[in-house]
Amino acid sequence: MFTGIVSDLGEVHSVEPRANNLRRLTIFTRYPRAELVAGASVACSGVCLTVVATGEEGGRTWFAADAAAETLVVTTVGRWREGTRINLERPLKIGDELGGHLVAGHVDGLATVMAREDMTGMARFSLRAPRALARFIAPKGSAALDGVSLTVNAVEGDTFSVLIIPHTLAVTSLGTLRPDDEVNLEVDTMARYAARLMEHR
Repeated sequence: MFTGIVSDLGEVHSVEPRANNLRRLTIFTRYPRAELVAGASVACSGVCLTVVATGEEGGRTWFAADAAAETLVVTTVGRWREGTRINLERPLKIGDELGGHLVAGHVDGLATVMAREDMTGMARFSLRAPRALARFIAPKGSAALDGVSLTVNAVEGDTFSVLIIPHTLAVTSLGTLRPDDEVNLEVDTMARYAARLMEHR
């Protein structure tokens, strides 16, 4: 589990096709290599990936992870190339502060940026969610966009808006978003289970 509080802005170093429609991603990070043991999980722009190898190159730490065919289709991972900046988060530990909201790292679909309004140091984004996911998004509720825990400001149909504060713009990839860009969307787990319970009342 994660919290949606990004702790590093990583960079894709290489993308290598593998058998069975896998892709091996090598990602530069500021995390200490000793913390990235094989089998560990890292949320990469909201996608939970498993570390399969680590190393150092040019004084920088890197880790490798394999992305399966479904991940490449359902998320933005299939579009990552050398130089792509991605939001990184290590898993939540028992006793850690829950600064955002509970995030599983299981992306539900892609949301599309419809508009960006820049203000003094901040930005308001309007996004369109896939119709099947829109019912899980509520005003003042939570959503994870590219792995970043955000509070939903307003909802109208399948469109919702979020306000990005200066710190988040500076330390995550959200500051580079423009209209028509797509981001990984994970809806609030509690909203998903609440809807499921209502269906079976």
